[in-house]
Amino acid sequence: MKHRHSALACGLIALSALVHATQAAPVSPVTVKTFGRTAEGRKVEIYTLINKKGMKVRVMTRGATVVDLYTPDRNGKLADIVLGFSSLDSYGPTVPYFGAVVGRYANRIANGKFMLEGKTYQLAKNNGPNALHGGLKGFDKQIWKSEVLKTAEPSVRFALRSPDGQEGYPGTLDVAVTYTLTDQNELRLSYLATTDKPTVLNVTNHSYFNLAGAGNGTILDQQLKLNAGQFTPVNATLIPTGEIKSVAGTVMDFRKSTPIGMRIKQVGGKPIGYDHNYVLARCPFVHMTTAAVAHDPKSGRTMTVFTDQPGIQFYSGNFLDGTITGRGGKVYNQYSGFCLETQHFPDSPNEPTFPSTELKPGRTYKTTTVYKFSAN
Repeated sequence: MKHRHSALACGLIALSALVHATQAAPVSPVTVKTFGRTAEGRKVEIYTLINKKGMKVRVMTRGATVVDLYTPDRNGKLADIVLGFSSLDSYGPTVPYFGAVVGRYANRIANGKFMLEGKTYQLAKNNGPNALHGGLKGFDKQIWKSEVLKTAEPSVRFALRSPDGQEGYPGTLDVAVTYTLTDQNELRLSYLATTDKPTVLNVTNHSYFNLAGAGNGTILDQQLKLNAGQFTPVNATLIPTGEIKSVAGTVMDFRKSTPIGMRIKQVGGKPIGYDHNYVLARCPFVHMTTAAVAHDPKSGRTMTVFTDQPGIQFYSGNFLDGTITGRGGKVYNQYSGFCLETQHFPDSPNEPTFPSTELKPGRTYKTTTVYKFSAN
């Protein structure tokens, strides 16, 4: 699809998306310790990355999961802005993917079924009639291998091998995600994957953000701007209808910064709220584009999301219902956090007009998403 942009807008996006890959300063420390053991006795480690400005992120090997993320407010006070837990035991089977890398196929596949190169594949139906986020034991529940990278900024690489047929997906897949915390207060996620058979792949991080601090009320007054003039409407089970629709004149329009809760009751759904894929507008000569800008007026925190992916799933935490208690005894009620999942479109394997998610042998899946934090 063609999108019209001014030269100024494209220039600003290009400037914002510059990657600060080289630094003359010494390596910032990365520490690692045991976070706990699984029910099967497997050790889970947690890595702590800290940049020169004091921003901190911790990521564990189970699910390559962001456990907490500390960023400063307008007064320089750090707070954890992602929903999570203090212990491994709390990350049980009913936890809704807090901070995890999800795959093989993030989001939904209709009826848990797709056809690839003339063969039909049946997946587990773990979300009503559909497959969701990789199945019953997707990437989020796997123990990833890990290593600290010798780079100028703190960086940890997580790697996983998914065998042929796991959760019904074809091909042995080798996937890796690298977390880098830059001194510009960016958390950069770089994904790589290869396969030995044709397969489908759609990987993302599923962090729930609350820019006021995890457990500090709802996100309804926080503001969101999406670089998207179109979205993919869904049916009652949140599967795209195949249509690509303009957001103009609808409650889906976040082209201007808008409080998340301003029109949320008009969205409908059970439960009520946003859980939709947005088609990102792109400049033709820019690899990374500004996908979203979220802002909390009270704390002054702003999060800007850059990506090379064609879509982003905006989810407003509709299914949180107060039954989960996080760090410090804080209850995660409905709308306690929002997700901005950079991605290919849901159910793409069954929608030939959507961008393809097929990965073939000899090709490399490579994608990057950056979360940049500031405060004013």
